[in-house]
Amino acid sequence: MITRRYGLGCAAAMAALTIAAAAQAQAPVPVHQAATPPDEMSPPVKHQPTFFARRLTGYLPARDGTQLRYSVLLPKGEGPFPVIVNYSGYDPGSIGGAVYLDDNTAMSVNLDRALVAAGYAVIGINARGTACSEGQFEFLARSYGEDGHDAVEWIATQPWSNGAVGMANWSWAGMSQLATAAEQPPHLKAIAPGMPLGDARLDSWYPGGVPAPGFVDGWWNYLHSRWNSAKTSARAEGDQRCLAQIARNEQTAEANRLPSVLIRHPLRDDYIEIRNLAARTHRITVPTFSMEVFQDEAVISRMGYFQETLDPARLWYLQTNGVHDLYASTRFRQQLIAFFDHFVKGKANGFEATPHVQVWIEGALKGPSEGAFENFTPALTLTHASFPMPVTPLAFALSTNGRLVAGSGEGQPDGFDYPLRGPAVNHEFGQDSWEPLRSGWRHGTLAYTSPAFDHDVVAYGPASADLWVTASTADADLQVTLTELRPDGQEMFLQRGWLRLSDRAQNPAKSTPLRPWPLDRPETMAAMVPGEPALARIEVQKFAHAFRKGSHLRLWIDTPSQYGGFLFAPQSVPARIEVLHDAQHPSRLLIGTVPGIAVPAPWPVCGTILHQPCRPDPLGQAE
Repeated sequence: MITRRYGLGCAAAMAALTIAAAAQAQAPVPVHQAATPPDEMSPPVKHQPTFFARRLTGYLPARDGTQLRYSVLLPKGEGPFPVIVNYSGYDPGSIGGAVYLDDNTAMSVNLDRALVAAGYAVIGINARGTACSEGQFEFLARSYGEDGHDAVEWIATQPWSNGAVGMANWSWAGMSQLATAAEQPPHLKAIAPGMPLGDARLDSWYPGGVPAPGFVDGWWNYLHSRWNSAKTSARAEGDQRCLAQIARNEQTAEANRLPSVLIRHPLRDDYIEIRNLAARTHRITVPTFSMEVFQDEAVISRMGYFQETLDPARLWYLQTNGVHDLYASTRFRQQLIAFFDHFVKGKANGFEATPHVQVWIEGALKGPSEGAFENFTPALTLTHASFPMPVTPLAFALSTNGRLVAGSGEGQPDGFDYPLRGPAVNHEFGQDSWEPLRSGWRHGTLAYTSPAFDHDVVAYGPASADLWVTASTADADLQVTLTELRPDGQEMFLQRGWLRLSDRAQNPAKSTPLRPWPLDRPETMAAMVPGEPALARIEVQKFAHAFRKGSHLRLWIDTPSQYGGFLFAPQSVPARIEVLHDAQHPSRLLIGTVPGIAVPAPWPVCGTILHQPCRPDPLGQAE
């Protein structure tokens, strides 16, 4: 049995804490063996040698006088240097300290080392009210971007800085880039946000309007673990100011603890809308290199679709299968440094000719690695000169006997008992896995399977499950799962989507045939009328997959279950859900496809494609 050690970013620790809290509710899951040896998947933690010439620490002022803790790692040479910023509420203000050099930090030590070796000063800055920084913690408040603006402009005035500033890293440190760049600091030259929350509500707290409170519970514990790391470094350095501030922040942050915030703001009100960073990203003017992971267990792949608000000529967009911390991969890192060299250093290295859209498919961990996920290698890469990459819709109609068919569906409605949850996916820390099916699962789920493809098909982008449904109660939550059924009888996970039926009203300005977009406002929510059909358009999160000739596409419909770090809290009132597929109620599945792609001939070995686990076909087994 192979267990991966996720040693870099926030997602792994958050998932571990979240999953531990839910352990009693989850059955053990057998792990499919992977072809990659364990030592290559889980490189051991080791003490990091000092790789920077000098470290400076201190406090920089925000516009209201709040002092933000920073730590700068300087490269060799006299300087001044171009600067790359790591800004979040974890532990960036302590980079270079004792705990950091033990490879215990939220981001990647190896990425910092590569940036310093490339001639950049790397500065970590803690957000207000976090770790050693002063102020009141308030997640993604408007002050977050304003503080980022002030930090960039302060950095530009320092003697070790040449005034050219870029921003890097992922997750919270990706959100900081969107918030900061939207404030347009004059000395910010480029950003490279990976895996951010573009719209915190729909991307994390309530995907499709379905509450997912388990994640924020685990995240809050993880946040404090990062402050504990900062505390350990401060003790080693005798930094009493930092220690005293951490102690204050541990108390004052409770006023805005995220679980409490979501209890006070269960719907999209003005407070929650402020956390919609994508509503302001149209103000970003600097070149942007965006990284996105389709099977992201921490923020899903939605990201508020902030990329659509940017100038396509100044956007480079990398999408891939895999995990939240894949920003650490060396394949991406090489492009990232070339991006900064061009736009921060001003080097004529030809980066501008890089395709503006890259999509990695069937990525796996191959070969030796110094750190987790650094050896990630895709089997297939799609590219396009500009964003967005065009797709051709492929439609399947739901029909009788659990079929996905071309043309029109037929037959009487299919029903299932709600809320028997579907199987969890990727819910165990460090393992890609399916949860075993629950007793009586056939009564709580529906499945529709296409005929075998008669040619290779490459799917890409979001998909839409347009379901005509009835419910015997006023509300219910639906989950759809896309899988590939292979000729060897294995079923591979592709992607999921969710919808609270009362949140089914669509935003006509943002919805497309391939992408539903709920209005998600209190005034547009409406209960189901028992027995009356309603159209529920469910957004299947972005994904990319190569279907080879002979494989099938399958759509599952059931009750939301755990997905990575997401623990959903669906409506619990028992109901009977029916899906209609007659001429008057044409339920269908639409996916985007990219024609003309040469697909590698062999099917990938099950268990090797990162975060896309396989299982034996459940419909081919006795219950």
